[in-house]
Amino acid sequence: MAFSLIAETQEKIDRLVPRYPTKRSAVLPLLHIVQKDKGYISKEAMEWIAKKLDLQPINVYEVVTFYPMLRDKPIGCRHVKVCRTLPCALNGSYDVKKKLEEELCGSKENPKPDAGDYTIEFVECIASCGTAPVVQVDEVLHECVGPEKVSAFAEEIRKATPEIKKQRQERAMAT
Repeated sequence: MAFSLIAETQEKIDRLVPRYPTKRSAVLPLLHIVQKDKGYISKEAMEWIAKKLDLQPINVYEVVTFYPMLRDKPIGCRHVKVCRTLPCALNGSYDVKKKLEEELCGSKENPKPDAGDYTIEFVECIASCGTAPVVQVDEVLHECVGPEKVSAFAEEIRKATPEIKKQRQERAMAT
C-alpha cells in the first residue's frame, strides 16, 4: 500500500516546503506534520519525505532517530508523558508513573484489556517545575499530579479515551 496523507495535511506540506530556501531545511517540520497526521513516522513516510525533499531516505531517518519527540513506531491512542527531572522527582513523579501504569495498563502478569491504548513514559523537563509533578497527556499539560491524585487522574484519562479513539479512527478512515 502506498503512503498517503489526508488532503489537508498534504496541502499544508505543499504550502510549507517552498518557504524554505533549501528543501532539506523542511525535514523537521515535515516530520512533525506527518507524525501529527499518522501518529508516528513509518519507513514509508520517511521515504516519502525524502523523495518530496530530494534527499536520500537515510537523511530523514537520521533526524527521526536523533530527536526523542519523533517516533518511528506506533504508540497507544493516549500518550502519557511523566516528567522525571529533579523538581518532579522530588515531588513524586516516579510513584506517579508507576501508579499510572498500574491504573491504566495493569501488570505484565495481569494486563488490562485496553492496556495497549496507553503509552506511558518518562520524559525530561516539561518546563513547569513550579507545579511539579507534571504529566502531559497527548498535548495537554496537567500540573500538581501527585501520587495521591493518580487514581482520579487515571479515571479521567480512561473516560476520555473512547472518544479520542473514535476521532482518530475517523481521521484515519479519511485518508
